[in-house]
Amino acid sequence: QVQLVESGGGLVQAGGSLRLSCAASGSIFSINAIGWYRQTPAKQREFIAAITSGGDTSYAGSVKGRFTISRDNANNTVYLQMNSLKPEDTGVYYCAERPVTIATHWGQGTQVTVST
Repeated sequence: QVQLVESGGGLVQAGGSLRLSCAASGSIFSINAIGWYRQTPAKQREFIAAITSGGDTSYAGSVKGRFTISRDNANNTVYLQMNSLKPEDTGVYYCAERPVTIATHWGQGTQVTVST
């Protein structure tokens, strides 16, 4: 089973940008879809964005137009470019193969903090 590891989080001011990386331990070529998710203390883990093996993308309404998901099959990495960040984007970001099931293994995630 391919393991996914998140990185790239940090502290940024509102309006700033960050690029998150989701690095796979093996080939992602055969993975149908990979998604990014965000968790905060106040909310359950929520869907942010996803990309299929064919490059089709989908986004949560709250990030559409600001975030861009992409995948680099050659480097087995999925990226989440986050622009125009808002304080409400703060949270721990995770990547996972879709669909998410009860058997999904969640990694450590990467913390994103957006200050006012």
